[in-house]
Amino acid sequence: MNKLDKDYQALLQDILDNGVTKETRNGGTISVFGRQIRHRMSDGFPLLTSKKMYFKGIVTELLWFLKGRTDLRYLLENDCHIWTGDAYKVYDKDFDREHPPFSAPYPKRLTQKEFEEKIMTDDEFNGMYGNLGSIYGKQWRSWNRYIGDEIAPNGFEMWNEPIDQIANLINDLKTNPDSRRMMVIAYNVGELDQMTLPPCHYGFQVYTRELSLEERTEYKKKRDGIARTFAPYTHQMLDGSNIPTRTISLMWSQRSCDFPLGIPANIMSYGILLMMLAKQVNMIPDELIGNFGDCHIYLNQIDGVKEQLTREPYPLPIVKLSDRVVNDISEYTHNDIILENYQSHPKIYFPLSN
Repeated sequence: MNKLDKDYQALLQDILDNGVTKETRNGGTISVFGRQIRHRMSDGFPLLTSKKMYFKGIVTELLWFLKGRTDLRYLLENDCHIWTGDAYKVYDKDFDREHPPFSAPYPKRLTQKEFEEKIMTDDEFNGMYGNLGSIYGKQWRSWNRYIGDEIAPNGFEMWNEPIDQIANLINDLKTNPDSRRMMVIAYNVGELDQMTLPPCHYGFQVYTRELSLEERTEYKKKRDGIARTFAPYTHQMLDGSNIPTRTISLMWSQRSCDFPLGIPANIMSYGILLMMLAKQVNMIPDELIGNFGDCHIYLNQIDGVKEQLTREPYPLPIVKLSDRVVNDISEYTHNDIILENYQSHPKIYFPLSN
């Protein structure tokens, strides 16, 4: 049974039944506050089947984060347009400010498609509008830490030393896996004014636990296709077969939750991230947990939500990571993330409210 789709549909229904109507910066919504979803990775990969999901684009965005990149060009090179609307909005505002009505000369405003083409071909324009600022990738891989006022090696009086939160997390998983400080934060309050859009999913935490001998034995039997064993395994024997000794779970927190459009992508993205982290430290992905603040449906999404609620889910698909050894998690490519047995209902068009 696909419990994930059912739990997600129940949250959609909860918003419709119990939500209050609000007028927000980018349109009317109906919303509730404070919800959660939980998924066991052993039940299948958390990719919704009640509508067709944009798998490649969501993978592209995650790889973009992990590489520490914040430029629109990388996304467009991989045919991913998730962030174009946010970048175009900055251009649109600048255009209105620089070219008031009835002023001359008054050049043609670029369409969003023309904007993307100019980002790809015009380096100067890309420098102005192609960087989205200090968003996720910057904070995950290069959080600025203020050092002090003394003269620094680069000659400036004040300088920063970047913190690679992802690398630190992986190191802690290897050296201190019971730590309660294994967190990554994207909501850098000192740099919010440098971000095209403040992070919606603002942080995540991981948790590990030791596997019992029985759990390790069952994992080996499943991995190797063994129906039964003629003699009991020992931990030492399983160590020799490189059987993991721990599971790893991931919980992320989100302040703003576009439930029809954004949340399904976030669930999938953090599911892949959990698998990547598990592979880097030889652990078994266990539970994926999402904590949600403002859970909303835009008023122009309600018809699509009602359609999705009528759909009976299919079994969850499988996602595998390739056997390729990856020294740094940023080295993953699309070819390393393999989707199998994905069956879904047709896509539902939900307007994106930037």
